[in-house]
Amino acid sequence: MRIILMMIGLVGLAACSSPSSDQTAGSEARALVEQVYAGFAAGDMDAVTGAMATDIVWNEAEGNPYADNNPYVGPETVLTGLFARLGGEWDGFAAMPQEYVTQGGRVIVFGRYSGTYKATGKSMDAPFAHAWTVEDGKIVAFQQYTDTAEHAAVMSD
Repeated sequence: MRIILMMIGLVGLAACSSPSSDQTAGSEARALVEQVYAGFAAGDMDAVTGAMATDIVWNEAEGNPYADNNPYVGPETVLTGLFARLGGEWDGFAAMPQEYVTQGGRVIVFGRYSGTYKATGKSMDAPFAHAWTVEDGKIVAFQQYTDTAEHAAVMSD
């Protein structure tokens, strides 16, 4: 009987506290991820890396030419190993979010990449899905999903 009462209490506690704390965490996580996209669009890399945990694990999609250094661990590695390459190799590279889906500290973003690869002069318009994980107000993980064939085609002669 005691076990049944304890389980009823736990279920009741979860039902009462979980949705609102999940919504709060989701709202905060989404706001942080939105700040990252805004910072990236503005070229404010301090804002972008400032949102990351010191031990963030960042993964580009398998097959993406920039997956060669996966996983990128830590904000400085993401900045110098990935973002600096994007900035140096592309004109007008942009990641434009179109839809956000949140659940707790998980934020999934659907959007499109655009830009012109300098070495080939070819332009890209490719869909993406980004999976962000936020804990304690910082981004701890990122996983990219995209049309890697489109990336490779634009980047090759």
